Amino acid sequence: MKGITLFILLLLCSGLSAQVDLKMKLQDYVQQFNAADDEAVVNMIANKESAGWLEANIPLLDCPDPAIEKIYYFRWWSFRKHIKHTPEGTIVTEFITPVKHAGKYNSISCALGHHLYEGRWLKGHRFLQEYVDFWLYHADKGQSRPRFHQFSSWLPDALLAYYMVSGDKEYLVSRLADLDKDYETWEKERQLENGLFWQHDVKDGMEESVSGGRREENMRPTINSYMYGNAKALSSIARLAGDAALAEKYTGKADRLQALLVDSLWDSSDLFFKTRMEKGGLHPAREAIGFIPWYFHAVPDKKIYARAWEQVKDTAGFKAPWGLTTAERREPTFRTRGSGHGCEWDGAIWPFATSQTLRGMANLLTDYKQKGAIRPADFYEEVLQYAKAHVMYGKPYIGEYQDERNGEWLKGDDPRSKFYNHSTFADIVIQDLIGVKPTMDDRFTLSPLIPAGRWPYFALQHLSYKGRQVDIFWDEKGSRYGHGKGLSVFIDGKRVAHSRKLKPITVNLR
Repeated sequence: MKGITLFILLLLCSGLSAQVDLKMKLQDYVQQFNAADDEAVVNMIANKESAGWLEANIPLLDCPDPAIEKIYYFRWWSFRKHIKHTPEGTIVTEFITPVKHAGKYNSISCALGHHLYEGRWLKGHRFLQEYVDFWLYHADKGQSRPRFHQFSSWLPDALLAYYMVSGDKEYLVSRLADLDKDYETWEKERQLENGLFWQHDVKDGMEESVSGGRREENMRPTINSYMYGNAKALSSIARLAGDAALAEKYTGKADRLQALLVDSLWDSSDLFFKTRMEKGGLHPAREAIGFIPWYFHAVPDKKIYARAWEQVKDTAGFKAPWGLTTAERREPTFRTRGSGHGCEWDGAIWPFATSQTLRGMANLLTDYKQKGAIRPADFYEEVLQYAKAHVMYGKPYIGEYQDERNGEWLKGDDPRSKFYNHSTFADIVIQDLIGVKPTMDDRFTLSPLIPAGRWPYFALQHLSYKGRQVDIFWDEKGSRYGHGKGLSVFIDGKRVAHSRKLKPITVNLR
């Protein structure tokens, strides 16, 4: 009897009631995932070590939606599989098995930005610095062709996002000079006289697209949004380093590129950002890449631009039974370039694009006054559908791309597609759904996008933020976590913020 009483007291002291134990929940999920896996590839953290590693490193989630919760843990479990030691530092792989188009150690730069956004929430995140340094200093050495610039990148933007969670100023500013040089290299390689950047669709990681080609030098919303985001990030990093001149230089670059993106890539008739063709004119099709400018806050806060988001609710637009398509479904050449033979981006669902679209939608809802037809319920519906799409043969799965009508993974049960690390999910749950918005200073804002009445409770525990432990609890009835009714935020075990309602609040670390 004394043992049971002590157990209950320990749970209460740890911030949980006897009704829910998140560490036990994690252990149960890991046991399920391990049991279903043949573990054909083992990198730094084997399945047998995964439970302990995840418990020590990831924020723990408790929520009433079983699909979102399970896939949250599954994506962390699968991300861990891709952390790989190499003679030139720890990296994060995209494919679990070797592929011909990869560089050294099966490295590919395409999803580098996604990896940093996802991995920044790990408590043991310093390996990401080795990963960044691999691309900046080692990836191209001894290679017959460039590897870092093999794909478009939003590295400076993602590295700034990493800093805003980790708080490691010294590392960030120490890489500023090399990030500056790299931006200038992109300008020499890809910037046109008109100021816009061009890219082959395959080097955007989006080959066989509706508007692009492997040799066509089109001005795409992708690379132009990335370079805008990178310029904004470099301006912020330069200010942090005390380099006012460099900050002003990149503010000017960002302002000019934003104006060009809006003036040259916005179709005022179709109300959408589109690809401008090498030979002139905008391509007639809407593609999911037209939502990417919102990912980087590159779009002015005006009603006319917000109307683009009507297409995510339109079944002739991007809305399909299994998620958001990569081209509008009314497009005459939709899904006509094959199926599973290559990597077709002419309409099928790609988690890479879903991640970008969901972040853009979340930014619209959180940071823009003009939200058009989009509401938190629309965002939640798409996050939930994204979670439910993580399935094959009734078990959790993440692959390359899917049929929009039936959810079939178009590479089938191909070993190269299994555990495909080419998108984010945990980052969307943490930053967007629960709404933990990092800042440059010692605070964060909490702006949940959970629709009213949808979640009567949730907990996000052991979140590492700037070296502090953050625990967040929402409890409508006040009986699940032992902290009373409402929204409570704890820093290192001390409650620092409380609200009776699930609404935006600012949390100061000091």
